[in-house]
This record gives sequence, C-alpha cells and structure tokens, in this order.
Amino acid sequence: MATTITFALMDPPYESARSTTAFRLIDIAARRGYNVNVFAYEGAVATPFAQQKAHPNAVHGRDAAQENHPLPKDWVAALMQAAAQNGGKLDWVNCGLCVDERGVAEVIEGVRRGTPGDLWRMASESQGTLIIGTR
Repeated sequence: MATTITFALMDPPYESARSTTAFRLIDIAARRGYNVNVFAYEGAVATPFAQQKAHPNAVHGRDAAQENHPLPKDWVAALMQAAAQNGGKLDWVNCGLCVDERGVAEVIEGVRRGTPGDLWRMASESQGTLIIGTR
C-alpha cells in the first residue's frame, strides 16, 4: 500500500512563504510516488483558480511572455502530473464554503469541491497530516 499524506493549506497564493514551503513538500512527496491529499480552505482555494492570467510588467518594460509570471494554478497542475508520473495521486479538494465566499469556483481540471468533512476523512486515512495555517 502506498504512503498517503495530507496537507491542509490556508494561505492564498503569493501571500506568504508558507505556500511555497507547502508546494515544495508536496512536490517531494509526489516525486516519491506518495498519494497526496490537499485540503485548501480560506484563501488557499484561489490557488487552482482557472482564470489566473500572466501579466506584463510595465515598470520593467516587459510584456507578459518576457515577464514569465508564475501562476499557482500551473504549479498545482504540475504537482498532479508529477504524482501520476511517479505512481501516486494528488487529490486536491477546495472547501466549497470558502470557494463561494471568494467567487473562485472555476478551477483547473482535477480539483474538486468538498467540505471540512473531506479533511477529516483525508486525515483519518493518511499516515501523516500537516496543517499549514496562518499565524
């Protein structure tokens, strides 16, 4: 049986190093072939929002392609792909209540809507759970 670990994320994209740290940990687990659960709540539900767009940087005189601005939705998709390529699975669940509050219901393929009960189920079925909250 494959190892399963669960992460609960709260921070919105770009707002803190906690999100970057979570992505790094999830990436390591995905590359090791673990099954990874992610429960996103509060601002973290915006991480896989499908309408994210790259933008230019007029201050630096660069167009959108030159700026090559990273998009968290692409990171989530890459993590899902890495998990699949290494024999694992990444199950990303957005808290539906939080999604509705923020208007970010349109998400990338592979992300599903859930409830806090999903976090309970994920944690109960995992060998380890890491909750990365805010301060």
